[in-house]
Amino acid sequence: MRGQCGKKSFFGGELPCPANELAKAPTKETRKNLVEICGDSWNDGDICCDNDQIDALTTNLKRAESIISSCPACKTNFFDLFCTFTCSPNQSLFVNVTASQKASSGKFIVTELDNLWSDSYGKGFYDSCKDVKFGATGGKAMDFIGGGAKNYTNFLKFLGDTKPFGSPFQINFPRPASQEFVGMKPMDLQAKACNSTDEAYRCACVDCPRTCPELAKVTEQEYCHVGILPCLSFAVILVYCILLALLVTAISGHVAYQKHNQRKSERLQLLQDAALSDDEEEGDMVHNAGMLDRPQRQYKLNTICDSAFSHLGRKCARYPLITISLSVLIVAVLSIGWVSFEVETNPVRLWVSPDSSAAKEKQYFDDNFGPFYRAEQAFLVNDTHSSGPGPVLSYDTLSWWFDVESRVQRVMSPEQHVTLSDVCFNPTGKACVVQSLTGYFGGSFASVDPDDWSKDLQHCTEQPGAQECLPDFQQPLSKDIVLGGIQDDDVLSSEALIVTWVVNNAEEGSAGEKRAIDWEEGLKMVMQDAQREARERGLRLSFSTEMSLESELNKSTNTDAKIVVISYVIMFLYASLALGSTTLSVKSIIQNPASAMVQSKFSLGVMGIVIVLMSVSASVGLFSACGIKVTLIIAEVIPFLVLAVGVDNIFLIVHEFERVNISHPDEDIQTRIAKALGRMGPSILLSASTETVAFALGAAVGMPAVKNFAVYAAGAVLINALLQVTMFVSVLALNQQRVEENRADCFPFVKVKRAKAGLSHSAGAYGYNEEGPLQRFIRKVYAPALLNKKVKVAVLIGFLGLFTAGMALIPEVALGLDQRIAFPQGSHLIPYFNDLDAYFNTGPPVYFVVQDLAVTERKHQQELCGRYSTCKSYSLTNILEQESKRPDVSYIIGSTASWLDDFFTWLNPSNEACCVEDGKTCFQGRDPPWNITLYGMPEDGEFVHYLTKWISSPTNEDCPFGGAAPYSSALVIAPGNDPAVPASHFRTAHTPLRSQSDFISAYASARRIAEDISYEQNIQVFPYSKHYIFFDQYASIIHLTGILLGSAVAIIFVLSTVLLGSISTGLVVTLTVAMTVVDIIGVMALANVSLNAISLVNLVISIGISVEFCAHIARAYSFPSHTIMEKAHSKYRGRDLRAWTSLVNVGGSVFSGITITKFLGVFVLAFTRSKIFEVYYFRIWLALVVLAAAHALVWLPVALSLMGGDGELFLHHFRLDGKSAWKQ
Repeated sequence: MRGQCGKKSFFGGELPCPANELAKAPTKETRKNLVEICGDSWNDGDICCDNDQIDALTTNLKRAESIISSCPACKTNFFDLFCTFTCSPNQSLFVNVTASQKASSGKFIVTELDNLWSDSYGKGFYDSCKDVKFGATGGKAMDFIGGGAKNYTNFLKFLGDTKPFGSPFQINFPRPASQEFVGMKPMDLQAKACNSTDEAYRCACVDCPRTCPELAKVTEQEYCHVGILPCLSFAVILVYCILLALLVTAISGHVAYQKHNQRKSERLQLLQDAALSDDEEEGDMVHNAGMLDRPQRQYKLNTICDSAFSHLGRKCARYPLITISLSVLIVAVLSIGWVSFEVETNPVRLWVSPDSSAAKEKQYFDDNFGPFYRAEQAFLVNDTHSSGPGPVLSYDTLSWWFDVESRVQRVMSPEQHVTLSDVCFNPTGKACVVQSLTGYFGGSFASVDPDDWSKDLQHCTEQPGAQECLPDFQQPLSKDIVLGGIQDDDVLSSEALIVTWVVNNAEEGSAGEKRAIDWEEGLKMVMQDAQREARERGLRLSFSTEMSLESELNKSTNTDAKIVVISYVIMFLYASLALGSTTLSVKSIIQNPASAMVQSKFSLGVMGIVIVLMSVSASVGLFSACGIKVTLIIAEVIPFLVLAVGVDNIFLIVHEFERVNISHPDEDIQTRIAKALGRMGPSILLSASTETVAFALGAAVGMPAVKNFAVYAAGAVLINALLQVTMFVSVLALNQQRVEENRADCFPFVKVKRAKAGLSHSAGAYGYNEEGPLQRFIRKVYAPALLNKKVKVAVLIGFLGLFTAGMALIPEVALGLDQRIAFPQGSHLIPYFNDLDAYFNTGPPVYFVVQDLAVTERKHQQELCGRYSTCKSYSLTNILEQESKRPDVSYIIGSTASWLDDFFTWLNPSNEACCVEDGKTCFQGRDPPWNITLYGMPEDGEFVHYLTKWISSPTNEDCPFGGAAPYSSALVIAPGNDPAVPASHFRTAHTPLRSQSDFISAYASARRIAEDISYEQNIQVFPYSKHYIFFDQYASIIHLTGILLGSAVAIIFVLSTVLLGSISTGLVVTLTVAMTVVDIIGVMALANVSLNAISLVNLVISIGISVEFCAHIARAYSFPSHTIMEKAHSKYRGRDLRAWTSLVNVGGSVFSGITITKFLGVFVLAFTRSKIFEVYYFRIWLALVVLAAAHALVWLPVALSLMGGDGELFLHHFRLDGKSAWKQ
């Protein structure tokens, strides 16, 4: 071939002339042009081409050079192939024209030929180019120059196929071994390797993995296992088994010893007289030997507390109206803070500490690069048939879907009437970024051939960089972005079609954000219509907009609110009715029905509930005034929590007051109130103080959701306790006055004449002369059975077994919060997220942000770049490239979009259409010239000068390296007297992340990579991805949980020890609370409740509620009631007697006051439509109520009977001289 003889058509390119003649020596100009484009090896010798061919060759090679110039080996091989094919003097030995035709000029032109090259060259050529990266997309150059070829055969085929922007005639590259070519010999040049030792051809790490340095091996955190069991699980099970074996051995030995003693005693008895023994005689003299074990000395702190609360009770009973008025006034003043009431719904400000690294980094990213774009996505799936999922693609489906996308483009928002083109991300200025299969067909259904559409689709998915397959925004579409569920690599078998509309974002609350949200409303309406149409076609459509998540969460909250209110109403009604039963029984109502109207305490119960609500209102007002925002957790949980604490205290006070009414019927009301509060006040102090301090510990946590909850909870519990020992006591005094005056409950102005006067003082009143069924059951059946020795052993074995199981299950508790459970049942987002997991095989983008680095200096440029020979081996780009080679560890995949590399490539004068100043190509004729060593590249002010031009230059076919589209928001330029680039980012992508553990691990890996880069180059780098802000909590949540729960347990031990006067009793209470919480964690593992901020709040709640269950029984044990002890069986002695007394005294209040109340409230939550409430509240709270009640009413009395103290620690004795002495 020689010269150009014409075109196939008017629009075609010039084609060569068939010429079977010898090579000729070129003219000087032709030689010069040939050497400039093909290299010095063409300085001499004849050639088979003319100047017109060389001009056409130069134009075509320049187009390819802009894509592959970063890898000298690939560029050299590419140029060598086409220069040799066009101009080699031995052309006839490897080129054979197989077809020609007459051109419009009348001359013959070549239309098809065979170009014979050796396999070794073809393979070497492909290997040198297959990993070369191109442009800001981080895509492979092979997608553009080779159509995404996977081997050298397909690569050469793509290069030779006739196409509008490729070869103007068909060039076949037959394999030499496929057939015999007579008179021909394959051209066998030596292909340059990308890892060549010759620096002139050696490629950078990002373009040639073989030149990359080896990264240090990542040692993943390994957890100790014994077989399939984690070491912790194995250890606690082993310890339990050993203790169980020792216990069985001890019991067996004890039983054997007892039997031996019994037989010995029986033999001795035969030798004795039948006279009455001394013991039997003494038994007649001792009415109840157990009373001898009653503590005889007083605990000074308890005495002080008794006295203080008695004095407080007397004052409140004496001046009830003043006390109530002052209480209401104080609560009203505190409630004024409601004017500053704000609910925090922003997930970022809710779950992330403002002082955390993730929050600061997000703020830094938004301030410098702008908010992350908004993504609207839809999945069209064929899975509605009983036979299972099937192919979604068909000509008819494509026709319909093109119409749907057309409607999306045309739809106008309901309020501001904006369209997609007004809000979309438009990097080229010519087309919105819509990642859809329709992009393969130019976005027009007219381009879809009814017969060949499937072939066209397969072609584009195999060669997405082919010019005819590029969408309007001119970036290749990977098949994984637009199709899902591909079977056996056959795109026609795809089960899902995926479409993503990328929309510009703006600052929160700005006009830009409101405009985007408004357009999303219009998109939602189109998608809802499309869903109905899809169902008619036997398909299913799921979708999500950027605003969908917040919208569905708010819908879930509204659903939850109704259930929560119903739950509270049931608890209110129960508490009010149950309090009335303290002085009413069926017998008393039958004997004197009128007395029910007087003895009822429904209004007293309602006032108790009102006090609970007042404490919540005061707490919210106080802390709202302090600027602490309310969260949805606070709104839904705090009333539940305070009710749990408050109702029990009300039951205790009322029950104790009724006992005083029985034991001291002749005392005035003030004295009886003083005695009752003196008895129960210290118990309330114990529970309220431990709970308040335990909750307050959470205020030290940086996470606002936990911190704000802790503050509000501590305040509400404390205020509630104060109102109960003041305002409620005053209400109780007024109520007792009403009873003694025979006035009706709820209608105190009505006097019931038939009611027996003074009923509350008689033996018929509620007390031990007429016990309720629950109290009678506890005294006569439950307490004696529980304190039986065999039952004690069973309790020890059972509850220690439960504790062991809880400990063993701790390692099985997962981290995370699957966002699907945050939506109400039936939400359209649930199938969307299911489809996202099943079909979307692309991971989220991740940005590595460089802070405060003088990029204008050469040494810092070398710390970041990757495509130039002097870049540091462990530069940022090179490390990211290497990490992408081990995605199972790094969770990074794909190439890095390096703005610095693309900027320097843009300056390459061979890209003539890129950098142009004053009509001349930048760096043309510069000394030193542009080169891959970076020597002579711009620095300081010159660097910023060219960078400013580049960042505003467009990306187009003539210059694909312009910075405006891909990098306009990737760096910050600070011009002026001291020009700099204070911030920039380098983009790559995560692997597809399917589960919460994937997201958590990916975040941890990105942190590790950023730290490695920072350490290697001594620069500041941090990773950022849109989802990181939500997973930052998991980097420290295990440690945080341990600190919070451990600190709370320690505080409980200190306070209970001090207030109960015994280390032993304090230790038993603390152990009981700890066992309860550990068991709840075990239930979390079994019930698939993962650890996150919500479950952490619930664990803190569990600490407080567990204390409430235990505190009153423990105090009733430490300071037993003399009256109740006298009712004990004579067989109880010491700790057993006190344990029996504590159960009889307050066991009924704990069961009816907390357990039943909480159980009824929790039971209602089972009917919620919100999955998050069902999982994180119903499951945990149900476990809390059951386990806390079991531990308080079963385990605690047994543990106290075995290990409890005697209440005589730190006894304060006063000597006769008035000085004090401490005695243990």
